[in-house]
Amino acid sequence: MLTGSLVALATPMRKGGALDLPSLAKLIDFHAANGTSGIVMVGTTGESPTVDVEEHCLLIKTAVVEARGRIPIIAGTGANSTAEAVALTAYAKEAGAHSALSVVPYYNKPTQEGLYRHFRTIAEKVDLPLLLYNVPGRTVADLANDTILRLAEVPGIVGIKDATADLARGSELIKALGAASRREFAVYSGDDITALPLLLMGGHGVISVTANVAPKLMAEMCRAAQSGDIATARSCNDRLLGLHRGLFVEANPIPVKWALAKMGLIENELRLPMVPLSAQYYEAVRAALGEAGCI
Repeated sequence: MLTGSLVALATPMRKGGALDLPSLAKLIDFHAANGTSGIVMVGTTGESPTVDVEEHCLLIKTAVVEARGRIPIIAGTGANSTAEAVALTAYAKEAGAHSALSVVPYYNKPTQEGLYRHFRTIAEKVDLPLLLYNVPGRTVADLANDTILRLAEVPGIVGIKDATADLARGSELIKALGAASRREFAVYSGDDITALPLLLMGGHGVISVTANVAPKLMAEMCRAAQSGDIATARSCNDRLLGLHRGLFVEANPIPVKWALAKMGLIENELRLPMVPLSAQYYEAVRAALGEAGCI
């Protein structure tokens, strides 16, 4: 089980939208050197909706190669179609990914039984540890705790990224997993601003947008929380709060790409329909970067 701060990595691009693989390699070096516990590739922050299947696979393969075993690579392999999710997960296994992260299918609004069968099918067809990803604010479909508990019984399904920002649900899930003797099932926060309280309630880590720009501080916060050093965890979180807000003033990954460009790590390029950060937010994001010691 991976614990601590895992980064939902932004996908570097050049002007015009071409993938910037040399900058991707530099980002991986940056995280390997700053205590990040794992790198999630081609998720929401990685602009998965606007890369094609060939690019998606190339990003996973490149990340595994550039990581050189220093840091685990978790491949984003979710899709609306179960067959496509199976194929992407199979590719991730072949490429050498540590595990896969599969988002709840979006737009087609499956039932809870449909969601259960979707994820069970992926786990049965591909022998690669699978993390569920519930983000109803984007997918509309919401993976209920009862369904998560059913899926926790399926061999190969090892955890969940919970991006509901609902601490009541998170704490209830952790309690229910304990009662079912499934404490090894990892619960990761998918919401930076509520990550610390979820960790203190027994969560295993965070899959973080903020870690793109403040990996060392996010890793320190997670370590402190999990070791019981509440004062240090709170101090770290206080410094990160501006980023937790500022990196979501517009849809992710718009602000984080602007921030990474200000740090000189990537170009500020996205693919349509995503557009660069509105000028009215520059100062707020810049101030948050300064408060966290990123610039």
